[in-house]
Amino acid sequence: MTFHYGKSVARGRASLMIFIALMMLAVSLHLSPSAFASLGTQGPPSFADLAEQVNHTVVNISTTQVIKDNPMQPFMSPNSPFREFFGDEFFKKFFGGEMPQGEMKTHALGSGFIIDSEGLILTNNHVVEKADEIKIKTQDGKEYDAKVVGRDPKTDLALIRVKTDKDFPAPAELGDSGSIRVGDWVMAVGNPFGLGNTVTAGIVSAKGRIIGAGPYDDFIQTDAAINPGNSGGPLFNMRGEVVGINTAIVAQGQGIGFAIPVNVAKELIPQLKSGKIIRGWLGVMIQDITPELAESFGIKEKKGVIVGDVVPDGAADKAGIKRGDVITRFDGKEVDNAHTLSRLVAITPPDSKVNVQIVRDGKAKEITVVIGTMPDETQEAEPEAKKSAWGLTVQNITPDLAQRFGWDENERGVVISGIEPGSPAAEAQLRMGDLIKEANRQKIQNMRDYSQIVKVPKKGETLLLLVKRGQNTFYVALKATD
Repeated sequence: MTFHYGKSVARGRASLMIFIALMMLAVSLHLSPSAFASLGTQGPPSFADLAEQVNHTVVNISTTQVIKDNPMQPFMSPNSPFREFFGDEFFKKFFGGEMPQGEMKTHALGSGFIIDSEGLILTNNHVVEKADEIKIKTQDGKEYDAKVVGRDPKTDLALIRVKTDKDFPAPAELGDSGSIRVGDWVMAVGNPFGLGNTVTAGIVSAKGRIIGAGPYDDFIQTDAAINPGNSGGPLFNMRGEVVGINTAIVAQGQGIGFAIPVNVAKELIPQLKSGKIIRGWLGVMIQDITPELAESFGIKEKKGVIVGDVVPDGAADKAGIKRGDVITRFDGKEVDNAHTLSRLVAITPPDSKVNVQIVRDGKAKEITVVIGTMPDETQEAEPEAKKSAWGLTVQNITPDLAQRFGWDENERGVVISGIEPGSPAAEAQLRMGDLIKEANRQKIQNMRDYSQIVKVPKKGETLLLLVKRGQNTFYVALKATD
């Protein structure tokens, strides 16, 4: 008992000393004891006022798509074995006789927010892109028909307009997504699972996320709860300004949602209003700088992108940019990687004059480029890869190989006809059918050129290849391991 008592006395003295120290600290900070007592116990402020301020700007979107061929039709036709098994009485009871012929309607839900008094609403492209009918419901329960004004699949943004003569009061205010910081409070409003306006809150978890949704990914990551039906709804900062458009979730995770920065939308809204998106185009094939490529090109800083190829008569070609150049800055902005350059070029209006800083053969140079207009993109099938002492087997282009891999018989270079698993070539993701155009910056016309340039490697040695795959060319640096 004495032991426990003595321990209690010691604890009491320690607690008294800590209390006195804290009170002295409170006095030194000019805080009252009651104010000090509240420190550390207060949670985040209420979001009630903010929700009341912005809720009226958010709309629920429901869409209808007419599918011409009813997927149930094969099962419901008069000669279907399913019909024979269940009998006509079953179909009469549940389907009223014969199934409707030829079409079926599907429905989907999403969110959006009003951006002007005339009824323009910003949402996600995937919410409305296949819709034959669009209806929106405002916070006061009124429903309106809407039509698509403009869409941009590459950024997953769309603008729709409500059919009404009435003005919408106090549209949402668009903020500056560039000013938000990781850790800032944000609030999402939307229509999850068709429940109607729902408010969730969280913080900005990360910025600049690339999730593979499109070529211009630059997502804000948040842990504010986002669910199916929230797509197209706004992400607000604490001033009631829209800083993002809620777009995607990670199905396997919790507290991981993604929003398109509102600055991306602000750049596109004028074009969405016109119904057509026009982007800038440089006319180059680019790739990020790996440590191996940096060593091969003699680049000290691994920032910038390497030009793998230049489109003939494109903007870069006319300005004098060449294959092998390293682009480090574009229009005064630093280029960290290929994704950054793609976004910067895309938002630059065609016919603009832009200064592009490059490094060529170790020397910095500035080139003025007149930006072109991005052509309509068509997807083409890609061929495949490579082999030798580096794990590659290569051959001259024969008529059979040209036909097999889709090459012109007049194409110059050597074609990869085999790759050894686990080799440097396999690690570099080279493929059978890839065409080697250069080795260590020297042109290769045929097997003789290749044999003269590409020798048995020593351990740690690097082989720089220029590879053509489909319509694209790119550099690959192979590192010898043995």
